[in-house]
Amino acid sequence: MTQTPPTTFSLLDILRSEFGAAQVLSGTDAAPFLTDQHGRLTGRALAVVRPANAEQVAQLVRLCRERRIPLVPQGGNTGLMGAATPDNSGQAVMLSLARLNKVLEVDTDNDTITVQAGCVLANVQKAALEAGRLFPLSLGSEGSCTIGGNLSTNAGGTQVLRYGNTRELTLGLEVVTAEGEIWHGLRGLRKDNTGYALRDLYIGSEGTLGIITAATLKLYPLPAAQHTALLAFPCIGDAIAFLSIARAGFGAGLTAFELMSNTALQLIAQHVPEHPIPLETTNAPWYALLDLSDSESEAHARERFEAVLGTAFEDGLVVDTAIAESLQQSQALWRLRDEALGVAQRRDAEGRSNVKHDISVPISRMPSFLRETAAALEARFPGVRPVVFGHLGDGNLHYNVSHAVHLGVDALFAQEDAIHEVVHDSVHAFGGSISAEHGIGQTKRDVLPRYKSSVELDLMLRVKRALDPLGFLNPGKVLG
Repeated sequence: MTQTPPTTFSLLDILRSEFGAAQVLSGTDAAPFLTDQHGRLTGRALAVVRPANAEQVAQLVRLCRERRIPLVPQGGNTGLMGAATPDNSGQAVMLSLARLNKVLEVDTDNDTITVQAGCVLANVQKAALEAGRLFPLSLGSEGSCTIGGNLSTNAGGTQVLRYGNTRELTLGLEVVTAEGEIWHGLRGLRKDNTGYALRDLYIGSEGTLGIITAATLKLYPLPAAQHTALLAFPCIGDAIAFLSIARAGFGAGLTAFELMSNTALQLIAQHVPEHPIPLETTNAPWYALLDLSDSESEAHARERFEAVLGTAFEDGLVVDTAIAESLQQSQALWRLRDEALGVAQRRDAEGRSNVKHDISVPISRMPSFLRETAAALEARFPGVRPVVFGHLGDGNLHYNVSHAVHLGVDALFAQEDAIHEVVHDSVHAFGGSISAEHGIGQTKRDVLPRYKSSVELDLMLRVKRALDPLGFLNPGKVLG
């Protein structure tokens, strides 16, 4: 006998019965979960379900699997590629992990912290700090993004140079599989060679292979001293040369090296005058925000800092610098990069945005990439302005493109796909990646075959089919 699929009403009844009516949202209550943070993508869903623990997540996965219902997981909804937004069919169930928000254990002897996937990143940082430790993942959205979301995209941030991406910060995972089983892999081991690295497979998979419900993460000692400086460079080559000197002079103490183009700094000067730029030289083509963490003492940090900067000035690599003399000044320099730049870009676009890219290129090829990409954009879209900033220390730049002043924002977005193509083709030509830390989601899904080999894509499809043969976990994301 053929079974009739349950109606929308009956399925909602089942969900409310299993998880409680207050934890099953529909209609206007579900609306905040259905649009991405930029308001550019909006989907529809049968309901938003908020399980309380991994067991309930597994229960929901089994229910959706049995009924062939698409399941879309969501953390803090701060993603940039639409991975946590459903399609417009209205058939999907949204899985919000917001209630899985507990810090389960802090082990200072093993230097680990175990947290549920719905923990907000800032709360994980706070729990580590209260235990006298550092959890170094640092993002602009850390006040609202969650660990589960960070893991799903293998988030990077400003301290990758020293500590690595989220994958490098993770020792163990708890994952609900596509069959609704729970893999209890919360092992705080730094050495475990007992087969395939399943942990690394789930990290960065954007919820398409399983649902991460908890993680055991690495902690580090708090630095004894920290120094921050904003530096001005005559050219991008000098910035890269100084990065090599800083690596040699600071060693593992070099925590961040954040690049900003002159265009980026000028947007701040023009649109965010309430945040002054503490440099005499404001017409240099490139700038960098440098952070040094020292494990010995304030005096040792200052000595190393002055020695490296002194050499750079003597060699003509650096033409100006602003050194933070207090925690407040250091925070002000970071706000220049993390907050003021974002405000400046929005104000420049009259409250809208610019065309954004998250790319990585080998550091040695960065000067040629920047020069040739800017030339290609100018030749095809005269007057557009590359606004370049990001994590030069690990080769990851946010290569944004702002509108030509004489044409306006509408003209820019009318050419958005063509601009993406120019930038991504250049990235590919220089041996780079079209996504460094934001993932693929649905926004870059259709262009991925242009830059991935057929062998790579086939291997990825085989993994997907092996772990989610029904294809109901976050369908339409990463792979078409």
